[in-house]
Amino acid sequence: MTAFEFSTVPSIIAEYGAMRRFGVILRERFAQERLCLITDRFLRDSGLLAPALASLHGTGWKVTIIDDVVADPPEEVVLAAAERALASGAELIVGFGGGSSMDVAKLIAALLGSNQSLQTMYGVGNITGPRLPLVQVPTTAGTGSEVTPISIVTTGATTKAGVVSPMLYADLTVLDAELTVGLPPHVTAATGIDAIVHAIEAYTSRHKKNPLSDMLAREALRLLSTNLLPVFRNGSDRKAREAMLLGAMLAGQAFANAPVAAVHALAYPIGGIFHVPHGLSNSLVLPHVLRFNAPAASALYSELAEIVVPNCSGSDEARCHALIQALEGLAAATGIERKLREVGISDADLPRLASDAMLQTRLLVNNPREVSEVDALAIYLAAY
Repeated sequence: MTAFEFSTVPSIIAEYGAMRRFGVILRERFAQERLCLITDRFLRDSGLLAPALASLHGTGWKVTIIDDVVADPPEEVVLAAAERALASGAELIVGFGGGSSMDVAKLIAALLGSNQSLQTMYGVGNITGPRLPLVQVPTTAGTGSEVTPISIVTTGATTKAGVVSPMLYADLTVLDAELTVGLPPHVTAATGIDAIVHAIEAYTSRHKKNPLSDMLAREALRLLSTNLLPVFRNGSDRKAREAMLLGAMLAGQAFANAPVAAVHALAYPIGGIFHVPHGLSNSLVLPHVLRFNAPAASALYSELAEIVVPNCSGSDEARCHALIQALEGLAAATGIERKLREVGISDADLPRLASDAMLQTRLLVNNPREVSEVDALAIYLAAY
């Protein structure tokens, strides 16, 4: 067996309605008193926080809420939130929301736990100090950020940078599928396909792919591909909601250890320049990256096809084609945008996208097939 290393969060609770006893859950595990909850304004105004807050207050937690997080959070939002958390005397950080809120929570925990600056954290393995205790509560079944050691920050008008460190693994992740029941269908679809991408790219990653990440990716793909359309059609389907949230987390555990590749590399400029949501950005390029990768990864794709299209048969190439068709069919059935032109991108923008994608060397190195700028442009043209 090839040597490998696998890491993940130390504790996970999966419980429908867990937020109704959230204060008790934290009291059983943490001795701190002052808690800072990181979220966004929509979630605070929606009332989704109410059960958790009632439980926290009922168990004596001193709670500060920071609800300034926005999608693709810029540096100034992270730093301002960290200042407010510091002023509140925060001893425990809770990320509550989608990937952006959880990413910001990770960085606040690291910034408050040490004297290190955000600028010195960018890159892989650059967090040197300790952090505050950290709890993550996802409200979408997509990013898997609740179990990854990665935070993505917008560093300029159109550029992003990642902080990757084992220090960003949470101490506790709480999966409460009741929080996802109110997700709109189009958000359910885009975040679900995002999680599917995580599973596929982890399974085919050129670096760090291992038996545990493979097992998690396969089970994640089974749960996600089986339940995406049912939960899209009936958002109150508790069983499907629970399956999607679990699948997204398993995919997060997989790609935290066997990192993602060209789908994400090509999706980042779409989000950074045109502010297209991350899950939708991934979905737009997914089938076209898979077709590009097929000459190098058809054997692995054919193994995944057996999960998504159980009755497919034939050669590796035929089953690979069946997988891609099935994934395109999922996107089509949800009605989400499927072409770059549908999200405000013109053909004149494609060369810039290709150039910017080449900056994502941290991701491209994991792709099963080498991607040049010419290749990236051809993929964007196919997606256009």
